[in-house]
Amino acid sequence: MSPGPSQLPLGVGLRDDATFANYLPGDNASLVAHLMKQLDESGESFLYLWGGEGVGCSHLLQAACHNADARGKRALYLPLDALGHFPPDILEEPERLDLLAIDDLQLVVGRKRWEEALFHGFNRLRDAGKRLVIAADRSPRQLEVKLPDLASRLNWGMVFHAQPLNDTQRLAALQLRAQVRGMELPAEVGRYILHRGPRQLDPLFEILSRLDRASLSAKRKLTIPFVKQALEW
Repeated sequence: MSPGPSQLPLGVGLRDDATFANYLPGDNASLVAHLMKQLDESGESFLYLWGGEGVGCSHLLQAACHNADARGKRALYLPLDALGHFPPDILEEPERLDLLAIDDLQLVVGRKRWEEALFHGFNRLRDAGKRLVIAADRSPRQLEVKLPDLASRLNWGMVFHAQPLNDTQRLAALQLRAQVRGMELPAEVGRYILHRGPRQLDPLFEILSRLDRASLSAKRKLTIPFVKQALEW
């Protein structure tokens, strides 16, 4: 059986909540706009986004694949933190896809077979008029790519430095995620969670999931006393 539009043969799929609707752009509005339009006829053939842990690059790549699925296009998400230890055969015939999204590129840089496979995959996608989006933790020029032709290709695309959210934007992101879940998160409760919780958004969203389950079970609204009790803070 062939894999679905965004499902790897190796079983790595997309997170259901990794959508554009679930993402607060903050200072990344231009990046999000280009990702959403990439499959348009006028869209960029290659986008490269980079940033530190927790800025949302993985979320955005998966959102791009969800967006492709919704448009009836064939997309594939390759998270190299999970797949980089496999041989690069998964990059064969990428031109069958409409969009290829490669995450954590830095994890395979310097490995001869992977660099060659990426170079040839890049060319096949370009020749077929298909789309490519890559995410890494550093800019293309900062990657220690050994294959000169691949290094050159990585600088062909439109490059975006994904910016982290400030505290006001993190509160807005938390409230957006709560709204999507059907929860009401008062600003003072959100600020308390941000003050006591981790800096990274994904662990914060997991806290929100725990609070959602706890509030449904106790049939109580989210208040600071309830959050303290539910999280044992």
